[in-house]
Amino acid sequence: MEHVKVVLLQKIAKLGHIGDVVNVKPGFARNYLLPKKIALRATNENLKYFEDRKTQIEEANAEKRSEAQKVAEKMKNLSVSIVRQASDKGRLYGSVSCRDIALAIKNAGFSVTAGQVNLVDAIKTLGVYDLSVDLHPEVSITIKLSVAKSEEEAHLQISDATVEEKHKA
Repeated sequence: MEHVKVVLLQKIAKLGHIGDVVNVKPGFARNYLLPKKIALRATNENLKYFEDRKTQIEEANAEKRSEAQKVAEKMKNLSVSIVRQASDKGRLYGSVSCRDIALAIKNAGFSVTAGQVNLVDAIKTLGVYDLSVDLHPEVSITIKLSVAKSEEEAHLQISDATVEEKHKA
């Protein structure tokens, strides 16, 4: 399959930094990078346009990064809990998805989308989890998530996990 060349307008993990010209699959460019204005096709006109606006693009990125770092500082020790029904063995009836986690973070007073939550597989058991949230392509933070049968149990799980971490350190 043929690849298309694009110039990146922001850093993308495992792909490149601002201004890099990279080869990507046509569907990725057409369906994700171009509509979200994360990249431009690497034509002579677009490369010239990018060079003319490079400082403005980098300044805008730096500004967004500093805002994300401020939010990350506020979220530094964030712990959220989600209450779900579960079996006696700790298996959930259903699962916890990125959308559920984003909603819990939003209820804690921070604005994140499900796409910013890094979750490999849906959570299907009770417990405490460390999750990564991408606030910006260059700013990521780890939060604690407690999945429990009740709010009281969730608070106990979080406090127990915090005590264990202090003993390890």
